[in-house]
Amino acid sequence: MKKIIGVIVTGIFLVLALYYAFIYFVPYSEGVRSGELIKISNKGVLVKTWEGEISQGISGAQIFAFSVLDKDAEVIEKLQEYQGRYVKLHYMERFGTFFWLGDTKYFITKVEEEKSPHFRN
Repeated sequence: MKKIIGVIVTGIFLVLALYYAFIYFVPYSEGVRSGELIKISNKGVLVKTWEGEISQGISGAQIFAFSVLDKDAEVIEKLQEYQGRYVKLHYMERFGTFFWLGDTKYFITKVEEEKSPHFRN
């Protein structure tokens, strides 16, 4: 009986570990989005995650919400520096997420400042 319970517990642990590895390491898509950076914040009660938004249209018609992993300190610093400016975000979309990673499935890997298309000369 103990051997059966041990096998079941080990099997459940392996399935959960494989599910986590799949969600964390296998990207669903990768891409680039541009817009005005309107929000970057470290939010949460028990687990703090970095969340942000860019406006992709005139007067905030289309909002793109994203998350940033804590390990990407350089990206977080640049986002804080570029607050209110037009930026280009390189992102990776995952199949899902866990509450300790972020609120969205979109995770920023690189950020660049860009000239706004609305104010070009």
